[in-house]
Amino acid sequence: MNNDSWTQRWNERYSNEAFAYGEEPNAYLKEQLEKLNPAVILFPAEGEGRNAVFAARLGWDVSAFDISNEGKKKALQLAEKNKVKIDYKVGELSSLNYNAEQFDVLALIYAHFPAAIKSGLHKELSTYLRKGGIVIFEAFSKNNLQYVAKNPKVGGPKEMDMLFSIDEIKSDFLDFEIIELEEKIIELNEGEFHNGTGSVIRFVGRKK
Repeated sequence: MNNDSWTQRWNERYSNEAFAYGEEPNAYLKEQLEKLNPAVILFPAEGEGRNAVFAARLGWDVSAFDISNEGKKKALQLAEKNKVKIDYKVGELSSLNYNAEQFDVLALIYAHFPAAIKSGLHKELSTYLRKGGIVIFEAFSKNNLQYVAKNPKVGGPKEMDMLFSIDEIKSDFLDFEIIELEEKIIELNEGEFHNGTGSVIRFVGRKK
């Protein structure tokens, strides 16, 4: 899939008035963030901003990015509604000028990148995390395809190579101490596009 059609797809999804995945934060992210003291956090592929805005409400210094201008518009609208500020950039990661070890936490929540670049992006994103920094990750596992086949409303990519496995996460985040890494069947209730039983990978790691 080329970049233009990929960007267009997300702009279309985010151009409706309703929030595609709702306005509430992802449950796993919420659970993990509430264990930490607010610091500096990056949200890649942040879409309409529900997770970034939640972190800002907790007192985090929040940066976020996505390829979708429509996503940014909705995120800033949500931030204003919640009376918080987030730094939200639009573009490819390589053009955004983040600094090495700039962040204390990296939050990858359903950040499904095209198959050809996803492992490279994970490794690049890791360089922006300080030593001792935390990655919080939740996204669909390769086994989610069987759940989507039964119920398309659960959402997630239909391409096996865009989905994740435990081995892949271990490989992408080699220089991390694993705090938690599991594949889990969960019930999703996030806006219009994440509803029902799905299979996800959940990972919390600390950069060595």
